[in-house]
Amino acid sequence: MTDNFTPGPFAAELAAAGIPEDLHEWLGQYGVGALVVKMGIHFLEMSPERTVATMPVEGNTQVAGILHGGAHVVLAETLGSFAAGMHAGPRRQALGIDVSATHHRAITSGTVTGTCTAIHLGRTLTTHEVVMTDELGRRLSTARITNLIRDIGA
Repeated sequence: MTDNFTPGPFAAELAAAGIPEDLHEWLGQYGVGALVVKMGIHFLEMSPERTVATMPVEGNTQVAGILHGGAHVVLAETLGSFAAGMHAGPRRQALGIDVSATHHRAITSGTVTGTCTAIHLGRTLTTHEVVMTDELGRRLSTARITNLIRDIGA
């Protein structure tokens, strides 16, 4: 953090989402995003190489009472995009250009953990694999996200 850092308007939101304090300067003016808040995503670990977060099943289900497939993708894209943004660094941004997911197992309650692992961290592209598991460690879905890295204003 810089010496003249002052908490932005989203300081409480960042803390509630588990964002480490050393990343508050980066996200302080933007927060984690309304969808991240709405989905109940909570970060446990954050780096370009590995980002981990949890999400409750409750409140994110589809009509049959199971976790919505789109919720899996929201968690995956959130993790991959945050990891790519950290890799991009100052005055650069990550923009998702491809995301895909395969669903392996349904879940009706509890908490989902998403573990995002870098496959490729390049100058202009990043690719991450995100594995969603249940509380017993069983794989629920596997996703892949690719982000374009570009200079802000480009």
